[in-house]
Amino acid sequence: MDFVKTTEQDSLYSDLEKKDTLEILQDINKEDQKVALAVQKAIPYINPLVDIIVKNMKSGGRLFYLGAGTSGRLGILDASECPPTFGVPHDLVIGLIAGGDSAIRKAVEFAEDSSSQGWKDLEFYNISQKDVVIGIAASGTTPYVLGALKTCNEHGIVTGGLGCNHNSPLSRIAQFPIEVIVGPEYVTGSSRMKAGTAQKMVLNMITTSVMIQLGRVKGNKMVDMQLSNTKLVNRGIAMLMTTLNISKEEASSLLEQYGSVRSSLENYNNGRN
Repeated sequence: MDFVKTTEQDSLYSDLEKKDTLEILQDINKEDQKVALAVQKAIPYINPLVDIIVKNMKSGGRLFYLGAGTSGRLGILDASECPPTFGVPHDLVIGLIAGGDSAIRKAVEFAEDSSSQGWKDLEFYNISQKDVVIGIAASGTTPYVLGALKTCNEHGIVTGGLGCNHNSPLSRIAQFPIEVIVGPEYVTGSSRMKAGTAQKMVLNMITTSVMIQLGRVKGNKMVDMQLSNTKLVNRGIAMLMTTLNISKEEASSLLEQYGSVRSSLENYNNGRN
């Protein structure tokens, strides 16, 4: 099948510099509304990847995100939010970006063009067959990502791919390809826009559903969140008040005594049995 980069196709809008601010904002929003529907179509392909991640994590595996530029940054963002949100170790979900940590803030020229560096970056973490590696590339052609996934396949490591073009090299290499076809960007080729939004949504879906399956959510609450600031402490107190139907003072005392919402719930319930 032919491979066409829809992410690079000409914008559906022209003469952007002649538009006023309101029209620009409305046009961007009109395009953004297409993203959620495109993600919906990809759910049947996200589902089996989530299931294999859960299965491998229950056996001691980890999840790696691998990308360059915006895609790499989005992977790091999603990975970095898992410990405070779900109370998991920092090395359970790991985001890697072409060019290393310095590329998070400032682009590292040509870093994504190395087809061997991605695997070297994974080797640093002693990658194994228990782990799952998801390559993120809007274009589906990033050498840093493709080279790593190809080597992972050769070593029997589960691979997923998240891209925004149909039948891209990424989709052909990844064992579990996810294609979210959002169409041309408002500014031609600026895949930080719709493609980036789509990737952020899918990554949120992956880790959230994985963590729920791993028991890191109770009811609909983040009972394992890290109480690292006043806002989160207050959220924890509110959770306990609502769940246990107790006063703010009693909830605060429980949280101070046991250190987490989950431990507070378990010890309160055990004390009543």
